[in-house]
Amino acid sequence: MRHFDLAVIGTGSGNTLVTKRMNEWSVAILERGTFSGTCLNVGCIPTKMFEYTAELAQGTTDAARFGVDATLDKVHWAQIRDRIFGRIDPISASGREYRLGPRTPNVTLYEGTARFVGPKTLDTGTGETVTADRIVIAAGSRPVIPPIPGLVTVEYHTSDTVMRLDELPPRIVIVGGGYIAAEFGHIFASLGSTVSQLSRGPRLLKHQDREVSDTFTSAVGQRYDVRLSTKACGVSRDERGIVVEVEGPDGRGEVIADVLLLATGRTPNTDLLDPAAGGVDLHPDGRVKVDEFQRTNVDGVFALGDISSDWQLKHVANAEARTVAYNLLHPQDLVATDHRFVPSAVFAWPQIATVGLSEEQAQERGVAYVVGKRDYAGVAAGWAREEPVGFAKVLADPDTGRLLGAHVIGPEAATVIQPAIQALSFGQTVRELTRGQYWIHPALPEVLENALIEAEHA
Repeated sequence: MRHFDLAVIGTGSGNTLVTKRMNEWSVAILERGTFSGTCLNVGCIPTKMFEYTAELAQGTTDAARFGVDATLDKVHWAQIRDRIFGRIDPISASGREYRLGPRTPNVTLYEGTARFVGPKTLDTGTGETVTADRIVIAAGSRPVIPPIPGLVTVEYHTSDTVMRLDELPPRIVIVGGGYIAAEFGHIFASLGSTVSQLSRGPRLLKHQDREVSDTFTSAVGQRYDVRLSTKACGVSRDERGIVVEVEGPDGRGEVIADVLLLATGRTPNTDLLDPAAGGVDLHPDGRVKVDEFQRTNVDGVFALGDISSDWQLKHVANAEARTVAYNLLHPQDLVATDHRFVPSAVFAWPQIATVGLSEEQAQERGVAYVVGKRDYAGVAAGWAREEPVGFAKVLADPDTGRLLGAHVIGPEAATVIQPAIQALSFGQTVRELTRGQYWIHPALPEVLENALIEAEHA
């Protein structure tokens, strides 16, 4: 049985922590699927490359409002797909080759489904069992497959597979009301598919600030068929295509599609690892339990990313990987991951970005706050875009002036919100943020500046 100084399960953010600083260590890297993890292969990066293409296509629809005649003549789906994965696939392949090659001779790559078979002991899934002094669990997550009757009789897709379709579907049904469903709804609708989205809840993106969620739900409902408080009761196939039986406020019915996309969330891959055999404790939802230093209950075993985090976000996984890398090398000087102000974004139309408390969270926690809000239509850069629905909204402490939360819905929201992320992280007051720096005029961040000024005088 081979022994290593370090074993890392997963090649997403987990792979990044194995650096030259560990050249004197023997390292095992274990990967069950495609090298480089969710973000590169089936998540953040390809979806945003599709999203930008969708944004260009949608621009032709909106052009008439600006006095420009433009039409979308044809979408070459295969060309779009091949351009995107023609860039991504070689990156994944080169990452694998790097770990197999002579530049990391201290690293052994095992390509199989790893699982614990004892304390700090792993079946690599390749017929070999290994032990390690230290183990990092970074095995990520996979799409949830909801228990819809009839799924075994029809072909369906998840976010892992839908971007590899051979052609743009004329009709697509998307099951889900979260950010994955929102982003793919935007992509397929903009590129010309007839989209029907089924959400079990009364509004989309229910974890967003309520005002943001309501605005998004209304805006999307004007673009394509959104069915709220509706569940998929069964699926089958006939001469019309995939038949999705639905039940909603108006009773039972059906929706016909060429492609069925299941976008109902992701689940941690812990069930594949048998962590109990390694003595590793889990949360009831399947996530690995870790402390602020990313340590599990087993000495020398760490976890990071989707398999343990409250946030299924690449920037969080990367931050946690930096924490683990440092703590592995400095066990007597541990650092904690800062999870206080985790931002997130939804790259749909309209785009959304958020950080800190929402109004609903502040109310639930009994936190006093004042609100500042400014519509995109109220600033010059918003006029240029004839932006109909977007706004920036901030919450601040009425006594100290410190920012508590920020929510932006509208063009480039993920960029516009960045000054608020910095302010939260470094404890800046609203006045310091608005008066202590220049804000370029006329630029989109002025919508955030004006919201902050309103909060300052609230």
